[in-house]
Amino acid sequence: MSIRTKFILSIVLVSSLIITSCRKYNESYEDPDEEWFSGGSQTFFDGNTSGFDHAFTGLDARQMQNHEVGDKAFDAAFVTAPAPLNSGLGPLYNNVSCVSCHVNDGRGKPPVNGESLSSMLIRVSIPGANSHGGPNGIPGFGGQLQQRSIAGKMPEADVQISYTNINGTMDDGTPYTLRQPSYTLNNAYTSLPPNYLMSARVAPPVFGLGLLEAISDYDIIKYADENDMNGDGISGKPNRVWDVLTASYRLGRFGWKAGQPSLLQQSAGAYNEDMGVTNFVFPVENSFSQIQHDGINDETEISDSIMHAVAFYMQTLGVPARRNAKDPVVLEGKRIFNQIQCASCHIAKHVTATDMAFTSRSNQKIFPYTDLLLHDMGPGLADMRSEFQADGYEWRTPALWGIGLTQKINGHAYFLHDGRARNLTEAILWHGGEAEASKNKFKKLSADERNAVLKFLESL
Repeated sequence: MSIRTKFILSIVLVSSLIITSCRKYNESYEDPDEEWFSGGSQTFFDGNTSGFDHAFTGLDARQMQNHEVGDKAFDAAFVTAPAPLNSGLGPLYNNVSCVSCHVNDGRGKPPVNGESLSSMLIRVSIPGANSHGGPNGIPGFGGQLQQRSIAGKMPEADVQISYTNINGTMDDGTPYTLRQPSYTLNNAYTSLPPNYLMSARVAPPVFGLGLLEAISDYDIIKYADENDMNGDGISGKPNRVWDVLTASYRLGRFGWKAGQPSLLQQSAGAYNEDMGVTNFVFPVENSFSQIQHDGINDETEISDSIMHAVAFYMQTLGVPARRNAKDPVVLEGKRIFNQIQCASCHIAKHVTATDMAFTSRSNQKIFPYTDLLLHDMGPGLADMRSEFQADGYEWRTPALWGIGLTQKINGHAYFLHDGRARNLTEAILWHGGEAEASKNKFKKLSADERNAVLKFLESL
């Protein structure tokens, strides 16, 4: 598709969506060019390093100001108190800013070539659940390991990662090697219990999350089939998680196990756990249960307005457009992707709910390729650590939009929740459980057919 054609299509689609943004979407309408626009009218034809960093179109002046304030706060590095600006880092933390983990608003990776842990963290717990059904934090450590500390304090522990190679072959004899990670905690500041659990998590991309937040609960739950009543081997289920501000259970949709109900709570939790920065959602220091806690009940370290602005920034990041969507190899890859049932979980299309107060994300036809549900991914990917209704084998289906730009924008091609997969092929081959049949069908494909599937994924 030429640049001129893309431009004309963009103008036509945006104009159409502005006119109809508050009307009910017509499900029967189909446009052969619509999949170019992964984020509906919030789609941007930018395949460069800025591809994940575009504000929604249609924001009014106040909303645009909030987005820009949130953008600056997302990039701001916190420092040790006292300080005139961005004070309050730690005393225990993983990194100093949001962007340090979500580089260019994209995905993190495990440390390689002697790097320290930066855009990856370790969740920890002991068996059982807390009072709200969430993970049961380790006494003296909480639910997330902080491997850094300010002067005069001790990091909770060091993390050592090692890999064991697993060799295999496709059905046509093509060899492959997978990496099974193993995590060890060393130099703990105090004794760890013998039965503690760990789960490594790389930072997920943050673009397009506002559109995922705008999908109605009903339109997510309608894909759930917890008891596999249709017999297709796929039994996705929703996670119900604790909303701190409403003191109620809500549908979880963010995080690797759908453990957060909203972008506000997700970002507030990251400030508190990742940077040790207290806020109105989580006003207690992450070191509260430790002997290292200073015992002082300080004021929150980030203002309510900045906290809301950061959440709004994440709510108003657009989505990169498809590339090569009409290429014959890409179209063949899409056909095979559907044929081997990858689309049973990576559901292509959703329509966001009507929202008169937030028309920029109202009634948008989007193509994230996710059902936002939990699925059993088999023992190979299991962390054996529950999170509300997600058990140790279950993970939320990640959105695939923008996945083909990871190498260009983030400089790497590490995938899955812990970055163990070094490319898309390895990511597919790690699928098990409900996806075991699809993985085996992928292994049976010819080299040309597998290449077509990869080309399709790279076009998203």
